[in-house]
Amino acid sequence: MLLSAACALLGAVCALVSAPGLSAQPAFYQETLHKQAPAVPKYVVFAGDTVRFDRHDLYERMDRELIAFTYMHSNSVLMLRRSKRIFSLVVPILKRNGVPEDLKYLMAIESNLDPKAVSTAGAAGLWQFMKGTAQEFGLEVNGEVDERFHIEKETEAACRFLKRAYAKYGDWLTVAASYNAGQGGISRRIEDQKQASALDLWLPEETSRYMFRILAAKRFFMSPASFGFESAAKDRYPEIPVRERVRVTGPVESWPDFAIEHGISYFQLRQANLWIRDVKLTNKKGGIYEVIIPDDTRRD
Repeated sequence: MLLSAACALLGAVCALVSAPGLSAQPAFYQETLHKQAPAVPKYVVFAGDTVRFDRHDLYERMDRELIAFTYMHSNSVLMLRRSKRIFSLVVPILKRNGVPEDLKYLMAIESNLDPKAVSTAGAAGLWQFMKGTAQEFGLEVNGEVDERFHIEKETEAACRFLKRAYAKYGDWLTVAASYNAGQGGISRRIEDQKQASALDLWLPEETSRYMFRILAAKRFFMSPASFGFESAAKDRYPEIPVRERVRVTGPVESWPDFAIEHGISYFQLRQANLWIRDVKLTNKKGGIYEVIIPDDTRRD
């Protein structure tokens, strides 16, 4: 009885699909998958240094990360769309501090260029600072203010970290490895293993991959089409124009009221000032804060 009913239902579906005007329509949308990751290049120039892949281990480590970028579809697409906005804010700060522009790719690996990112370990922001490290490099972190989410200030702090590491290692990929594993861990391994570059160290898997993920990220952002991704300029998120910058030197009893007074919603205020972490600001230490009032009207 059940078998005959199922057969009848299947017959009806088949008849519907084969009906005039419907036969040309696919039953399901089929996503076209990338057939192949880009080939490993002979070399990549990173922060002025040339990294060659003429050793088997270097070739295969780079190949792995090129494959990963090709097939992690949603993250890759979102990073491409965020890149215009984020890089336009960060790159001038790197240049002003004498840090090579290529170091911007650390953010892609750390946070997928998501300024609101928080890791399971508690690292936060584009540069993924832990609380203690953030405070060490001059960022305010408490229940009302968390400057790990302040793009300008966290990037300035990242520059201080990166330049301190470069003064120690003299090699930007080793600096990148220390950003992941800590300077203590990298320095100890350099001494124990008698090598000069982190590329030649036996490292924990995450750190070992980290350097090659950055190299793959550079190639990805420079040539997304080679990874199989279309990247029209109109799809990149633009930088949100600033209508006004308000200097706050005292307490703010209510950020929602503050937002309304300036003609925007609380959501818009928080979106433009991610460092605000509460509905109020007591400002007991008399800090000075610059609050962005966005002109958040999309212009196509």
